[in-house]
Amino acid sequence: MSAAHVAHVAQGIERVHTVGAGRMGQGIALALAFAGLRATLVDFKVRTSAEHDAFVQKSRESIADQLKSLTALGRLTADQAGRVLARIEFVSRENGAAALREATLVFEAVPEVLDVKAEALRWMESTIGERAVIASTTSTFLVTQLQAFSARPGRIINAHWLNPAHLIPLVEVSRSDATDADAVALTTELLMRIGKRPIVCTPSAGYIVPRIQALAMNEAARMVEEGVASAEDIDTAIRTGFGLRFAVLGLLEFIDWGGCDILFYASHYLAREIAPRFEPAQAVIDNMEQGRDGLRTRKGFYDYADVDVADYVHRRVQSFGALLDHLGLAPEFDGALHKRA
Repeated sequence: MSAAHVAHVAQGIERVHTVGAGRMGQGIALALAFAGLRATLVDFKVRTSAEHDAFVQKSRESIADQLKSLTALGRLTADQAGRVLARIEFVSRENGAAALREATLVFEAVPEVLDVKAEALRWMESTIGERAVIASTTSTFLVTQLQAFSARPGRIINAHWLNPAHLIPLVEVSRSDATDADAVALTTELLMRIGKRPIVCTPSAGYIVPRIQALAMNEAARMVEEGVASAEDIDTAIRTGFGLRFAVLGLLEFIDWGGCDILFYASHYLAREIAPRFEPAQAVIDNMEQGRDGLRTRKGFYDYADVDVADYVHRRVQSFGALLDHLGLAPEFDGALHKRA
């Protein structure tokens, strides 16, 4: 299937189905409906009719609360919120098979239990068309593990949304060698259509964000254990320092920005003083040995050979300044001195 045809198919999708109607499924449905698509949520859990009705009522109330928050933020009017909610349909597992027959792409969002995932995949494949794509939202299992349960592994892909799914732009799409190229393209095209920022990675535990996040969170917890600082001060350091940088610069971009040598020597120092886990990555060592120091040498993790570095730096500083203004953290000229006087 050509790229143009995949884009055409993605643009033609009017309804997207999600199997699993819990918090993640509801967040995905809200993201889809907010963008103008119709969203069908299949409640995969076996329930009586009365239990299903109660679940749907509670779920609709939860989604309505999320919409009230968006209305308060000025992101939509009360009338628009009502239209978004009307685009979301709940169906029971009993009626789900009929709902899925015409699906082009289905998100799987059942609980993170492998047997439940396998059951859901087989159930979906017994209903959907042969070319339909199943995108699992799992944060725990590799796409290769899920493909082992599938009769059509080429149509299986992982699409890891971050909570809250209706607000966070990133979706981490993970494919294997067995995944069809057009399945990847269709998934990313659909995600971009609804305003998401999909990235594609290979099957690797933790994707990108959870892997980096786990390291950072555990290091923060270790500092509390060691009495380095209070939990409040560590979190203040993250909110007003560390975290601010990375809303503007990516981690690898930041290495290039400051110079690879800074990370290289700081890593050796921390490894010596704290623990070997701080030793620099081989990629950092290689860049040092090859003179790929970042902006200073116009090459690092990125290639800056054709980049107007002065303009690039200016634009990043402008973005950083705008972020500080938005958060009320921008410094005032003589402001601190006048307040203390």
